[in-house]
Amino acid sequence: MRWNLRLAAAERGVWKSTDMRRRLAEAGLEISAGKMSALWTGTPMTVRLEDLDVICSVLDCEVTDLLIREPDEVAARRPRKTAAAGKPVTAITPRLGRNRTKPPA
Repeated sequence: MRWNLRLAAAERGVWKSTDMRRRLAEAGLEISAGKMSALWTGTPMTVRLEDLDVICSVLDCEVTDLLIREPDEVAARRPRKTAAAGKPVTAITPRLGRNRTKPPA
């Protein structure tokens, strides 16, 4: 997924993060300057659904305007198949503690 807040806001006449922050505050969502900067300039690791609902309401948009699917990225994450066996190659991630991952048989 690609975060698209800045472009979605610009399409609706909101050009500055301070203006967006003010509009969110008027709608009842107080965001710190640091969090607003992270939402405006990058891709946040997490966004609360309640916050997302307010953002969509302020911009009069849908979630699909803010989150853009990237099918090529999903395809790149799929396990590759080996030519000889035709079985997918999966990485083994060891776990700490008693329940350690065992190699495939």
